[in-house]
Amino acid sequence: MQLGPYTLSSPVFLAPMAGVTDRPFRQLCRSLGAGLVVSEMVTSEPHLRNSRKTQLRMDHSGEAEPISVQIAGTEPAKMADAARFNVDNGAQIIDINMGCPAKKVCNVAAGSALMKDEKRVAEILKAVVSAVDNPVTLKIRTGWDHSNRNALSIAHIAEDCGIQMLSMHGRTRTDAYQGVAEYDTIAEVRQHISIPLVANGDISSAEKAQQVLRYTGADAVMIGRAAQGKPWIFREINHYLQTGEMLAPPSQQEVSMILQNHLTNLYAFYGEQRGVRIARKHIGWYCKSHRLDDPQQLKQFQQHINRIEDAPLQLAEVINFLKSKTINRRIAA
Repeated sequence: MQLGPYTLSSPVFLAPMAGVTDRPFRQLCRSLGAGLVVSEMVTSEPHLRNSRKTQLRMDHSGEAEPISVQIAGTEPAKMADAARFNVDNGAQIIDINMGCPAKKVCNVAAGSALMKDEKRVAEILKAVVSAVDNPVTLKIRTGWDHSNRNALSIAHIAEDCGIQMLSMHGRTRTDAYQGVAEYDTIAEVRQHISIPLVANGDISSAEKAQQVLRYTGADAVMIGRAAQGKPWIFREINHYLQTGEMLAPPSQQEVSMILQNHLTNLYAFYGEQRGVRIARKHIGWYCKSHRLDDPQQLKQFQQHINRIEDAPLQLAEVINFLKSKTINRRIAA
């Protein structure tokens, strides 16, 4: 798949997720087969650029190309300025967030709330596309609510404004992440635009990825929550799309090594104190990927891990747990 001057290595992408798709996780997913990874959303507000959170989100040191950065905001001029600023700081693709359903984002008329105002959508897209020479992409939902599924209208606006790729989550803003994603709207949009279209929402296995691609006609799929604790899902989907066969799940030893490297990179990126806290959710996700003989033991282990403040001890406890006989020797597919 071609995106501007960039040839993407696979049609399986990592979705931007606040608090999840930091640099260590993006690099991990790329190493396991993600064809494109998108950063956590970066605010367009200039006065927040020097905050520690924003600085970390803009850290792309050592990342493989192309580097895609998602920006969020409501004012065309600020969004254009944010696009220029991020390009100057390493971004090669600018992704515009009009898909986030979080209340704190929508309450300021950003994220998926923008889909209510198609005039503002056009103003923002035109401003950002005009501000940079780099490819600009857009992420949306199917609409605001079930009575206002205006994704097709937004898609036409996006194509007319010069957006080079559109990603769509198969839920409305009011759905948030409840219920199940629907793909009829994505399939409809595919019939009416010529730019690449990426399907997102509830794609949690290789078989589901293939089904969604066939049903919608989308050019690629975007994986979000299903990659949490299971970053090898990218190579599993790639293998299935290429061969029609399921890839064997990773061995216990490989999972242990993946998690060990992930935690070590988190400590290095955030510093040990903050890294330990951020690692807790990832440890929980990894452990839930296992079939346990005793789920109560998993709960007790997570409670234990959440009390640990020391990075070397946290890492040692996790590795010891993964070697426990209570865990099956194969990871749940």
